[in-house]
This record gives sequence, C-alpha cells and structure tokens, in this order.
Amino acid sequence: MSNVAVQWVGQNSQMFMGRDSFGHVLMAGSWPDEENPAWQEWKAIKPSDLLLLSLASCSAYDVVMILRRQRQKLSNLYVNVHGQQLPEPPYTFTDIHLHYTAEGEDLDPQKVERAIKLSEEKYCSVAATIRGVANLTHSLTIK
Repeated sequence: MSNVAVQWVGQNSQMFMGRDSFGHVLMAGSWPDEENPAWQEWKAIKPSDLLLLSLASCSAYDVVMILRRQRQKLSNLYVNVHGQQLPEPPYTFTDIHLHYTAEGEDLDPQKVERAIKLSEEKYCSVAATIRGVANLTHSLTIK
C-alpha cells in the first residue's frame, strides 16, 4: 500500500513538499503568479507534470526489467512524454504519447516493442489508471 503526504510550505508560497512511501522528498508548485513577482519562476515540478513523470518512470522501470529477463543488452532507455490537456479547468489530459528511445547491443526490436506493450497494457499501474481517461499511444526508436 502506498502512503504519501503533501505539506504546504507556507502562506506566502504556492509550493508544496511531498513525501513518498519511502521518505523521498520532492517539491511541487502551481503556475507562476503574474501579480506576485516572487512567484514569477517555476521553483518546483508542476503537479500535472508529475503524472506524466509517474507514467514514464513506471513504464520505463517495467521495460528495463522485462528486457533484462529476456537477456537483451539494453544500455540506455529514454522516455519522452507529450501530454495534451483540455484548455479549461480541470485541464484533463486527453492524449498522452510516450516516445521510447532504447540503446543497446543487438536489441531485438520485437522484444523491445513487446516489453513496452506489456508495461502499458499489463504491468504499469499508472498506465492502467490513466487508460480510459486519456488516449495512450507510444512510439519507439532503437539506436
């Protein structure tokens, strides 16, 4: 079971400190405020971007583990995610595209593609949660 927490950093900020189930900490924030010069810059991760990062890291973990079990010589995996949101609140994601770039020695493209599909359709809890709300697609480049 997951147990995470978020604490507001203070009355004069739009910043929140989050803690995951293992005690790792990150900072999250809201849109920069045009009327308050102190809040002009992003100083933390945008919460909706955390969802995309969660999806990418969940799937990347699965892909790496699956390819290791298949004895594929993966040396690097990069996942770039593009999320399309509605223009009005609550800015729901409608389309999310993951582009995987896999590097390694003699990688079998079919095995890499199968690992991605297994992650997105069977193992990744974040993908399972998002699927049905947003259209998930992916592409792959092997170097």
